[in-house]
Amino acid sequence: MSTAVADLLAILDLETLDVNLYRGRSPQAGWQRVFGGQVIGQALVAAARTVDASRPPHSMHAYFLLPGDPKVPIIYDVDRMRDGKSFTTRRVTARQHGHPIFSMLASFHANEKGLTHQAEMPDVPMPEALPNETEVRKNILPMMPDPVRRYYERERPIELRPVEFERYLGKPIPDGRFNVWIKTTGPLPDDPAIHRSVLAYTSDMGLLDTALVRHGRTLFENEFMAASLDHALWLHRPFRADDWLIYSQDSPNLEGARGFARGLVFTRDGTLVASVAQEGLVRLRRK
Repeated sequence: MSTAVADLLAILDLETLDVNLYRGRSPQAGWQRVFGGQVIGQALVAAARTVDASRPPHSMHAYFLLPGDPKVPIIYDVDRMRDGKSFTTRRVTARQHGHPIFSMLASFHANEKGLTHQAEMPDVPMPEALPNETEVRKNILPMMPDPVRRYYERERPIELRPVEFERYLGKPIPDGRFNVWIKTTGPLPDDPAIHRSVLAYTSDMGLLDTALVRHGRTLFENEFMAASLDHALWLHRPFRADDWLIYSQDSPNLEGARGFARGLVFTRDGTLVASVAQEGLVRLRRK
């Protein structure tokens, strides 16, 4: 297991303080604020700890209230709102310095038989047909802007293989669609709860940046100030986060310094496993 993946699993393994009360820590990587996906993943872990494993989560809706301080542990307080015959509902509040920084509602439901349909997977190259990490570092990174290059050069628990990687070179994509293959850089334990939490963590990775795809711009540019405002995740079918998943994203709207982005996550055989939506601040810095 890679060091980065081991660190991610450690971050998602919350400390139990009391009934319904958990403590999470942040990686000491020099970030100015806590990565939103970390809080999403940790909050989902906290909620799931209070629900029987036979009833997995199927949706979560969250708001980011304040920037998280990576130097201070995050306290997760779980409110057991409802334990029904079919559905279980949990509210999770994350706190630092005595203030709520994040709030999430999560719903749990045991799988039932019934009719089924799903959206089709986009027609994209398989990950093996795209530049791997070594090829990206050698042939593509030197052409990318400094912030993008620094991001790809650091050790990460999630490997990314963008299909439309030319967008990072300033090329606008008229239809606004952006597809990226994702998976952990090492194997994960077989526990499905871990794979769901890892996907929750990953679902916030670069989604808001899709709001600038049509413009040939990226949030890595210093001209932009960005922050996630809310986040929604629906889990449809089983999957493994250490196998390749295609995260197909687009942005229907950008207005009033707020960008709206959404994504569908498929396995490589075309099975739709999750849907994501997010609105965030996309503000041009005042000169």
